[in-house]
Amino acid sequence: MMGRSHALSGAAVWLGGSWVMEQFFDKQQSPLYIALGTAVCAGGALLPDLDLSGKVTTNQGGATVAHTFGPVSMFISEIIEKLSLGIYTATRLSHDPKRDYGHRTFTHTLPFALLMGWGATFLCSRFGKWAVLPILFLMIGLAVRGVFEHWAKRAGWLITTLLAAGAAYYTFLHLDAGAGYPLIGFAVGVGCIVHLLGDIITSAGVPILWPIPTGFKFKQMRLWRMFGVPNAIAVEVGGKVERVVLSGIFAVISIGAGIALAGSAILRKFGVEL
Repeated sequence: MMGRSHALSGAAVWLGGSWVMEQFFDKQQSPLYIALGTAVCAGGALLPDLDLSGKVTTNQGGATVAHTFGPVSMFISEIIEKLSLGIYTATRLSHDPKRDYGHRTFTHTLPFALLMGWGATFLCSRFGKWAVLPILFLMIGLAVRGVFEHWAKRAGWLITTLLAAGAAYYTFLHLDAGAGYPLIGFAVGVGCIVHLLGDIITSAGVPILWPIPTGFKFKQMRLWRMFGVPNAIAVEVGGKVERVVLSGIFAVISIGAGIALAGSAILRKFGVEL
């Protein structure tokens, strides 16, 4: 899936899930925490694609999300791609094909998603603002670049960077460490998993079961088996089904759930119990 679809799916999952938790489990969140979780989950849903690098010096090629912070994020993307390729090369079995690029390898596995979620929580709890601010900055920047892709391209990476920095600092000032820090990590992990599910419905698939060996015979075992749907029902990356149907569904869920959650928050503010 393309970057915007991934970001919208992350936002839809978080907002839709928040609405379900409020309606059926009486789990209420403040507007700030709803916005925080939505932004971080949308950003997390783009995080795995930082393994698709391009030309750092000219800021060309690579995944859309790699352009979020200009040459800096392109350079980071180049490092992540090479690290992913290194992990693939070091762990592949004889039946895993040789590769000369790292896209859709380590960052597209469940261990990576869990590591990002747990790591964000641990870093925020251990180092406080020195971890919270850069994590929020990164996730909000990725979310802005993904959800508002066309605007971000026109505005340029510098504006995106300044907007992410301001939003991250404002959020940090109003964030409760006791509940906010675990929320950040959980949203990052959920976003990464949403990304994997989005790529699974394409024919290319992802090695979601790594490092569990798969195969019917021992000599045919593979660690990096790509799991995706058959071509006949697969979603074409960048095709009309993705750009119109799926993105439309994600947008409707996000807007509908967002309005419902905002309405509930307003009613609670005026003392109206639902």
